[in-house]
Amino acid sequence: MKVSYNWLKNYLAINESPEILSTILTDIGLEVEGIEKIEAIQGGLSGVVIGEVLTCEKHPDADKLKVTTVNLGEEIAQIVCGAPNVAAGQKVVVATVGCTLYPQPNEPFKIKAAKIRGVESFGMLCAEDELGLGKSHDGIMVLPSDTIVGTPAASYFQLEDDAVFEIGLTPNRADAMGIIGVAREVKAYLNFHNNLNLTLNWPETKKLEGPKSEISIEIKAPEACTAYAGIRIDNVTISPSPEWLQNRLRSVGLTPINNVVDVTNFVMRELGTPLHAFDGEVIGNKVVVQLAEKDSLFTSLDGVERKLLGTELMITDGKNNLCIAGVFGGLNSGVSNGTKSVFLESARFDAVAVRKAAKAHGLHTDASFRFERGVDPELTHFALRRAAQLILDIAGGNLAFSEIYNEIQAPVKRTVIIRPEKIRRINGIQISDEALEKILIELDFEINQKTNNSWEITSPNYRVDVTREVDVAEEILRIYGFNKVPIPAKWNINVSIEKGVDENALRRELAAFLVGKGANEVMNNSLTKVSYAEKFGGESIKAENAVQLLNPLSQDLSVMRQSLLFGLLENAQYNRNRQRQDLNFFEFGKVYNNFRGEYVETEQIGILLTGALVQENWSNTKDLSNFFDLKGLMISILNRFGIKDQMFETASDFSFFNTGVELTFQKIKLGYFGLISKDLAAHFDLKNDVLFGVIDWKNLVEAIKRVKIKYAELPKTFVNRRDFSLLVDKNISYADLEKVAKNVGKKMLVNVGLFDVYEGKNLEANKKSYALSFYLQNEERTLTESEIDDMMLKIRTALEKECNAQLRG
Repeated sequence: MKVSYNWLKNYLAINESPEILSTILTDIGLEVEGIEKIEAIQGGLSGVVIGEVLTCEKHPDADKLKVTTVNLGEEIAQIVCGAPNVAAGQKVVVATVGCTLYPQPNEPFKIKAAKIRGVESFGMLCAEDELGLGKSHDGIMVLPSDTIVGTPAASYFQLEDDAVFEIGLTPNRADAMGIIGVAREVKAYLNFHNNLNLTLNWPETKKLEGPKSEISIEIKAPEACTAYAGIRIDNVTISPSPEWLQNRLRSVGLTPINNVVDVTNFVMRELGTPLHAFDGEVIGNKVVVQLAEKDSLFTSLDGVERKLLGTELMITDGKNNLCIAGVFGGLNSGVSNGTKSVFLESARFDAVAVRKAAKAHGLHTDASFRFERGVDPELTHFALRRAAQLILDIAGGNLAFSEIYNEIQAPVKRTVIIRPEKIRRINGIQISDEALEKILIELDFEINQKTNNSWEITSPNYRVDVTREVDVAEEILRIYGFNKVPIPAKWNINVSIEKGVDENALRRELAAFLVGKGANEVMNNSLTKVSYAEKFGGESIKAENAVQLLNPLSQDLSVMRQSLLFGLLENAQYNRNRQRQDLNFFEFGKVYNNFRGEYVETEQIGILLTGALVQENWSNTKDLSNFFDLKGLMISILNRFGIKDQMFETASDFSFFNTGVELTFQKIKLGYFGLISKDLAAHFDLKNDVLFGVIDWKNLVEAIKRVKIKYAELPKTFVNRRDFSLLVDKNISYADLEKVAKNVGKKMLVNVGLFDVYEGKNLEANKKSYALSFYLQNEERTLTESEIDDMMLKIRTALEKECNAQLRG
């Protein structure tokens, strides 16, 4: 929320600078995320003063120049001037040496001492355009004779620089959604800490009295609207707002529209109370507040025709819908240039009703933002009177009738029992009873009665979030000062010793390992669009198993994600659109499924590779990531945690893979990885191959628990290598061959490797050639040739039998 420094000072007489005020606001819980300096004129005319021309003589060496002496208040300066209208006795605007002017935006012009045709000059007499005050360059500005010499030009021209605070308002602070609400908080802080007696300067209002009203107000939905007030002003003139009002709105990021609408926006930002202005001719003689008729149509101000759900609270004339209460007006009921009569509304709408209507139709307005959080119920009348008086002053007109009001339920103040000793214990600091009482009074709490151990207090109605003793404790500490809570010299911490695997440490270790491999960690929204599952899910990801949101914000955020894949692909697309082709991402996240009413939440690590892993240079070509790069990364992750004997099997139920492999360890499914299908990559406009892998976190932890760390001396015997060149069917993978060989080789076969693959000419159809290396060793003794030959015969026989692998000559 934006808060103007100058606007805030209208309600509170403070001298604190914007920087100091920023610190105060942050200390009391209204965190200032940034300050924007706004200058009426760029540079603020710093160093520009009012001077008096004492003498004016012709320049000795230039016909069009004059040499003047100018009284600047504290000194006399000689200035050479070329303006035709300069003369002795004039009061003029002088830019002194060292100041900077901006005759054109962002084009600074610094004033320096100079010699002009041999005569020294110390400053410049200024025209309108040189100061940025206008466009005239006919001559220097000549001011009235009674202007005081030495007056800063910014003060003389009443230039109002401003500072705008960007406050990160938390949802519970509905009371600070108006400028006065923020000023009220600052008042409490300054009065307590500086022992002041500041008061808020509330704008003056009075009861609006006119002829007897001919309009009735009927509230048919008392659960959603507890009070409704209105007033009609006839014979208004719709026109642009005066400059002061437009400047106020612009300072907080609003665009001026017309004088009536601008007033409603001004009062909403001033008080935090939303108002709505109807065309008075549309209202007729009745206002009915009721729930919408299901499936009825309503055209809102943005021209969109909306089908109503039947749960929206509507403002009607008894027959036609005029407005979604607290959210958005109707197309034909708003104020336009031809409006002559205005009906002004101020009401108390239920926060839940407004929130549901706003979400259902995707209409999030300044008004709904405030109603959803709770507006001050005691300002309903005040806001109406304030706005009506401003409209009468700015747009003219007259009251058609006295203000009308229908209240179903008066606001009820909440009583809270607090215990001062408990407050001190919660806050961790000794605050005296006197200080507690002063803070409470400054925050508009009423102290009803005190006993030895407890106080009964009443919280103000504008603090809808203060209902418990702990809430009051927070209020007190906000003003007293969070930074005053002492930090103890000694900390007492109970350290729990857990058996087994420290999962947090594992996460950090794995993240550091992947970052060391050149990966970047990403974090994506757990909400996604259901169309991904519908189009690319297959057997593993089904739209029918998605966890649906009951009230989604949009179709793009309608279900909980069932895979980390699509979020990572969105990351890749975002980067590719910004010329970042070489990507290595990983994400820790949860995926969600609904299997016939049983909700399942699974934590995973997702990895995505695309483009080159190594930047192209003189010693490396830019080779693109392939299936084996990802396989190597997956294996290195498992090896990092001591998981050595992993198995690979073809993944059959993942339709988004062109080539996919499942990864297991001791019958535990650790995850899967593979090459993403071309169709899916093309959907995200990714040209290069995209590799994606997943590790199931829970299963990885379980596998790590099974790993036993063994220490052994380096073997004293040598490893023996034997090679086979095998002709196999195309559907046989290296993993199939490796699995068979290891089952036969047992402890003697320590490793298997693939060092050549050939397909094509001189081979039978549907065949390929694999060259495998086999490493055999006995750590206790040297193997004999006969033992090695016997083992290789067994391996060859098993490969031939189980994989139809033929030994090539």
